[in-house]
Amino acid sequence: MRGGGEKGGGGGGGEEEGRRQEAGTAAREREKKEGGEEEEEKAAARARALTHTHTLSTVGGESRRRQTEARSRNEKGRRHPAAFAAAPTAEAKLPSHQTLEPSATMATAPYNYSYIFKYIIIGDMGVGKSCLLHQFTEKKFMADCPHTIGVEFGTRIIEVSGQKIKLQIWDTAGQERFRAVTRSYYRGAAGALMVYDITRRSTYNHLSSWLTDARNLTNPNTVIILIGNKADLEAQRDVTYEEAKQFAEENGLLFLEASAKTGENVEDAFLEAAKKIYQNIQDGSLDLNAAESGVQHKPSAPQGGRLTSEPQPQREGCGC
Repeated sequence: MRGGGEKGGGGGGGEEEGRRQEAGTAAREREKKEGGEEEEEKAAARARALTHTHTLSTVGGESRRRQTEARSRNEKGRRHPAAFAAAPTAEAKLPSHQTLEPSATMATAPYNYSYIFKYIIIGDMGVGKSCLLHQFTEKKFMADCPHTIGVEFGTRIIEVSGQKIKLQIWDTAGQERFRAVTRSYYRGAAGALMVYDITRRSTYNHLSSWLTDARNLTNPNTVIILIGNKADLEAQRDVTYEEAKQFAEENGLLFLEASAKTGENVEDAFLEAAKKIYQNIQDGSLDLNAAESGVQHKPSAPQGGRLTSEPQPQREGCGC
């Protein structure tokens, strides 16, 4: 009986030993697997780090290359400023059979106008100042023109007495709360278009205030033209042509009625002011060297591809 029990006990111990061995084997397998995964993660991390380092190196190298090129260009520009300024960029290379001469480049880049005249447009809100500007510069009428906030700007090149003239036109807001801002644009104006609405007498009655600002804030030779806008609304007229014309004559202003909607006299309004300014230049009453004249004289190249300056108009009579 004792032998059988011992045998049975020995059998149970063998099974238990077998289970321990299997458990140990499984644990080692898990450790091996986890270790392998950890190694893979480390390898992947090293690969990512190497890739990032390579990218940084590439970017850094490119950045250093560009900095080197920029320093080289700057150094060349300091040594040979004229030639360097005339050199073509990568975006605009010359054909292989052409060469670029600095003098030729300068000679083929003149202004396409001889003068710049600065204009301002002033008057009450809603009289059509912006519509006049848009009609003159774009040949279009804006039916739903929003009120100007502060100032707006437009340009156009015209011709007076064979001279190309660029008009820089500042359209000012008519609201009282913007007057402090817009007054700063009066300085240095060669011409002023003072606009009222022929269908609203209040806008005509305020002209004296606008004229006072124009006289006080511009130079004495500024040409001011009075424009009665919305001439197409004849049936709603509230200001007669005769009384406006008398106001203009009493204050030494040019005058005409116009319509921003139909375009009637819009061209003439800007051209008449320009003609008067140009006449002042010719007779010497406008000093182009004065900063507040509102006129800039630009060089042009009418002949032979060489930069020249338009000759100053000569007075009639004495040639001395």
